[in-house]
Amino acid sequence: MSTVATTALTGEDLLVLPDDAVERDIIRGELRERPVTRRNPGHSTAMTRLARFLDQWLDGRPQPQGRVLAGDAAFRLGKDPETTVGIDVAYVSYEQSVAAPIGAALVEGPPLLAAEILSPSDTHEGVVEKPQLYLDLGVAAVWILDPDLRTVTVHRRDADPAFFNAAQELTGDPELPGFRVRVVDLFGRAPLNI
Repeated sequence: MSTVATTALTGEDLLVLPDDAVERDIIRGELRERPVTRRNPGHSTAMTRLARFLDQWLDGRPQPQGRVLAGDAAFRLGKDPETTVGIDVAYVSYEQSVAAPIGAALVEGPPLLAAEILSPSDTHEGVVEKPQLYLDLGVAAVWILDPDLRTVTVHRRDADPAFFNAAQELTGDPELPGFRVRVVDLFGRAPLNI
C-alpha cells in the first residue's frame, strides 16, 4: 500500500480518478492506494447475505426507514481532514438517507453501521486501523466479517470488541433494534470450495 500526503484531494476528486485497478481511500487527508483485490466467493457471499438480512430487517421496521448500502459505498466520514472510504455494507438512518441529494456520488457523514468483509489481501494493520478510524469518526457500530473463520467481530466506542462464531447469533441492538441473524447464515451453510 502506498500513502501520498495530500490535503487538497476531496471525496469528489477521488471518485473521478481513473478506474485503473487501484483502490483508493482518503484517510485523514492522506491518499491511500493499493492494488484492487479480486473478491473471492466467500467475500461476495458474505456481502450479499449480510445486505439481504439487513434489508429483510429493514422491511419489518416502521416508516420512515433508513437505507442499506452495499458494494464499497462511498462515504465521506469527515472533512477536516478529509476522510473518504468505500464500505462493504452500511446502514444509514432515514435522516442521513434523505439528506443526500438525488444522484449524490457519496454519502456525507458516518453510517450507523459499517460492515467490512475480510479479503485474503487484508493486512493486520488494516484490520486494526479501520474499525478504530470508523469509530473515531462517528460510526456507531463496526462489524468485521471473516469468511474464512466464519466469525464476526463487533466494535463499539467505549467497549471491548465482541466476538461471535458460527454457532452464535449476532444482534444489532442498540443501533439496529431487533436485528438478529445466526452467524452461520451470513456465510452459508458450507464453505465454498470454488
